[in-house]
Formats: sequence, C-alpha cells, structure tokens
Amino acid sequence: MKKRYLATILIGVLLVALAAALWLRPRERLPLVIGGLPAPCRDLSFEAVPYVVCEIDLNSYDVGLFHAGAEGKPYGSLEAFDKAMRGLGRPALLAMNGGMYHEDLTPVGLLVEDGRERAPLNLADAEGNFFLKPNGVFLIGRDGKAAVMESSAYAGAKPDSVFATQSGPMLVIDGALHPRFDQNGTSRYVRNGVGVRDGGTVVLAISRSEVSLGSFARLFRDALSCRNALFLDGVVSALSDGDRMIVGGKYPAGPIIAVSARKTAQ
Repeated sequence: MKKRYLATILIGVLLVALAAALWLRPRERLPLVIGGLPAPCRDLSFEAVPYVVCEIDLNSYDVGLFHAGAEGKPYGSLEAFDKAMRGLGRPALLAMNGGMYHEDLTPVGLLVEDGRERAPLNLADAEGNFFLKPNGVFLIGRDGKAAVMESSAYAGAKPDSVFATQSGPMLVIDGALHPRFDQNGTSRYVRNGVGVRDGGTVVLAISRSEVSLGSFARLFRDALSCRNALFLDGVVSALSDGDRMIVGGKYPAGPIIAVSARKTAQ
C-alpha cells in the first residue's frame, strides 16, 4: 500500500510539472490559434451552411497576393506555398486560393503582386463563372486600404494597387446581390470569396459544405455587412493556417491570398 501511495504522489508531481512546462513554454504561436482556427477566424452558420469566416483588420495584419516563387514557377497549391513560406522563415497565418487560373496555373484575369502587374485585366466575354458579368477585382491599395471593385470600374479608375486579383462573378455590388443569381440555385459547391468592410477590414469566407451562389452572396451582404464582395472559386476552394489544411485538400491553386501578422517598427 505504501508503494502504491508513493507511486500515486509521484505521478501527481509529474503531471503538475508537465502542466507547468506547457504553460511556461514560448507562446509565440499560441495567440494565433483559437479553437483550432487562426485568431482572425471563426466558425459561422448561415442559412444552415457552415463556414469559416476570417475578418482581417488591416491595422493588425498584412494581406498579400502570391503566385510564383523566386524562380518564377507557380506555387501550385496552398501546401507548397505554406512550405515555401516556412522555409523562408515567414510562415503565413492563413492562406486561401485567390482567383481562377488556366490549366498551366496562370491567372485568368488581373494579378498584381507586390506592385507589379503579373497578368492584365480581362474584360472579355466568355463562358464560365469568371465571365458572369459583372465580375470584379479585390485589391490592396498603396494607401493600405482594401476594396472590391467591378472590373470595368477598376479599368476606369486605374487605382494604385500593391496587390490585386480579378475573379468573378461579383457576389455583392454596392449592397445589391448579383442580378443573375437565383435565390437558391441548384448549382452547389464548396465556395470561397472575399469582401471588404469600410476599407480597413478584409473578410474572407469559405464554406465547409456545398452552397449556392445566391446563399453565398447573402452571407456577405446580410451576415458579414460587406457592400461589395467577390467570388473567388469553387470545388477547389481551400484554406490553410500555414501548417495544415483547415478546409479543402491538395487542390491546385493559381493566385493565393495570404495573411500575416503586421510587423511592428523596431
């Protein structure tokens, strides 16, 4: 009995020591994860569809567009992008596929990466979601503000964009839903998109199950208060936290939207 009593005490001491070690270990990564999601993100249910929604305050986070590495070769997937960023010592807090692409992974429309235009604005008419007019552009301007603009309006305004990606269709246009959407159409896929609130908040959303374009658009307008929002992709929609996939799998990706903590001045 005495040996069993001593063993019980020893186990208790070890458990306390382990808990203390876990509590006192370096915690740089811990504040970034809440309930298994990066800190800016949360689970949300809207019209019986589950989503991950990430509301990015541009005062605290940087948002960028990425497509190819130093050798000019497209990353090709979120997993490859995350691996490359970790290798550079600049892991992303989260990454999401950021626009449609051709079979060779080149963007279908405009891509501006770090102030350089990698692909031109595409105002052509054709088949497919990208060309379901009006389509639009998500951008981060030189002034640090974000916007979602209809493509022809972007062409006319010629904003000074540091990052920009074109996709389509627009989901919400100045508070109105895309005029060609059914209320709840039969085309249902996992989808992801981006909206902007007040120029200082970027809202990324991805469904965890299939959803119609109509319902997805209402999510941005009615639940997320975005007067302008843009569809990014479907079927291959994915979201990672820099280490693991949260939604989606080993899908190909062309343009990639990534979020990182804003660097503070030294």
